Amino acid sequence: MALLLGYDVGSSSIKATLMDSDTGKILASATSPDKELEIIAKELGWAEQHPSTWWEHVKAATARIKTKAKFDAADVKAIGISYQMHGLVAVDKKMEVLRPSIIWCDSRAVGIGEKAAKDIGKEKCLKRLFNLPGNFTASKLRWVRENESDIYSKIHKIMLPGDYIAMMMTGEIKTTPSGLSEGIMWDFESDSPADFVLDNYGISNKLIADIVPTFSVQGELTKAAADELGLSAGTVVSYRAGDQPNNALSLSVLAPGEIAVTAGTSGVVYGVSDKKKYDRLSRVNVFVHVNHAVKEPRYGVLLCLNGTGILNSWLKHNFMAQGLDYPQMNELAAEVPVGSAGLVILPYGNGAERTLENRNIGASVHGWNFNVHKKAHFLRAAQEGIVFALNYGLGIMEDMGIELRKVKAGNANMFLSPLFAEAFATVTGASVHLYNTDGSQGAARGAGIGAGIYPGPDDAFVGLEPVRIIEPNGKLASAYNEAFEKWENVLKQQL
Repeated sequence: MALLLGYDVGSSSIKATLMDSDTGKILASATSPDKELEIIAKELGWAEQHPSTWWEHVKAATARIKTKAKFDAADVKAIGISYQMHGLVAVDKKMEVLRPSIIWCDSRAVGIGEKAAKDIGKEKCLKRLFNLPGNFTASKLRWVRENESDIYSKIHKIMLPGDYIAMMMTGEIKTTPSGLSEGIMWDFESDSPADFVLDNYGISNKLIADIVPTFSVQGELTKAAADELGLSAGTVVSYRAGDQPNNALSLSVLAPGEIAVTAGTSGVVYGVSDKKKYDRLSRVNVFVHVNHAVKEPRYGVLLCLNGTGILNSWLKHNFMAQGLDYPQMNELAAEVPVGSAGLVILPYGNGAERTLENRNIGASVHGWNFNVHKKAHFLRAAQEGIVFALNYGLGIMEDMGIELRKVKAGNANMFLSPLFAEAFATVTGASVHLYNTDGSQGAARGAGIGAGIYPGPDDAFVGLEPVRIIEPNGKLASAYNEAFEKWENVLKQQL
């Protein structure tokens, strides 16, 4: 028997999944902690977490797995890690963490990234990084250099959150091309670390960890780590990837033209391309995908909408009667015709939006008629507004040659709403295939690929079948197109 263990290390919690490699059957899943992890914000716009906290909850989630499924630790043949992207972890020569991790939603380095883009030249940045330096990991490291020189002088290596967890497991400090690209430290022109960015920031390339392929044996559990986890020493760690590339993997989105969508707190569309293309206004990001190779390039084009499920959540907790759950809200929204009787909601209330060239226009309501609109209209207008905002961003991806014909998504979050799923399919014209999978399952499958348990990526998705398929509703296409045009006109008035 070959079991696979996958971890998804998020900023809210850590989830672990134990999978049978032969059948794809999930033997157990567990999450820790029960409440969301604390995010430390010492100043406005800051967001930090202690890496040791992630490790404690990796151990706790593993312990919960062991109480749910009886298995021999020796049967766990490979471990995979998915993680929150863009974070910065710095350690000294003893592999001890020097400061809390500056995580993905921290915005302190925005100005540093903007200055670097000007100094290096936006054209060069886009041509070789496929992104502007922005508020990514390299810029966060530069912030440490400028503001915490004593700490910076002690740094031996820098890592991403998943690299840290792998280090705790194996005692080795390594990273991947995909990971470096999410930190905006990968030169797509030379397929190597972007020394010109590091030089601009005055950062030595010696701080970069050794590079290994995403799918590969990247180390083995040390005895100390195995004892802490209750697993077997020598078990290989054979996969690591950021949460969005890994989400695509979990849905078997690996080939050019394939697309993965998530619609949780934020919404993400992640399309795979084999072409070196970028958006000249940097309204979407491009990263090295998990299965990238020089001879068979694979790039992940990522569109992010910050205000997605958070809008629906706000309505639930601030607008609806106490005790009303999401399924009831969905039923109420479905009572209203397409277009919400002219009510328009722009869902941009969760910070600056990259698709709007980093403008922060806030959420807003338009066309509100006191004599017409009721709660149901607001609920429908919110779900339609999210779909329309995603569709607006998809126009950018289409200009980059990515066509939306079929998308894959987890059967979760906003896609649990029949109205949302149908609206997304109809507005975009894409067939939506929904699966019962998540990031920790993707990490487990990735571990099987990296350890050679599966001959190749196509063999790793045994047991993964869609639970629902939503096709565009041709009868409502005209009404949705009209509603989207009205929504888009309102948006343009705000820009």
